Amino acid sequence: MKHLAAFLLLGLGGNTSPSASDIKEVLSSVGIEAEEERLTSLLKELEGKDINELISQGTEKLASVPSGGASSGAAPTASAPAAAGAGGDAAPAKAEEKEAEKEESDEDMGFGLFD
Repeated sequence: MKHLAAFLLLGLGGNTSPSASDIKEVLSSVGIEAEEERLTSLLKELEGKDINELISQGTEKLASVPSGGASSGAAPTASAPAAAGAGGDAAPAKAEEKEAEKEESDEDMGFGLFD
């Protein structure tokens, strides 16, 4: 990933076909040693390809990946205390509710955004 990031930085800087030494120079400027095998593999894969075209193709592929939406794990845990309280003793549900409210009110720990 670091090799690809250096490659992209060089591309943004105007170097349309960075060499291995260019990438090594970028990485060494921030104290990272380049891994020769990975660097060679990356350059071999990207040889003769337009980076902007690769980015647009990758963006199209990512658009088809499902993301977000409701998680199925949160709903059962939220309804479990209510279901337990409905069958008999409502006191535990109320205690958990009060505890949750207290935790939420302590989130800012007395610090405001502009204090």
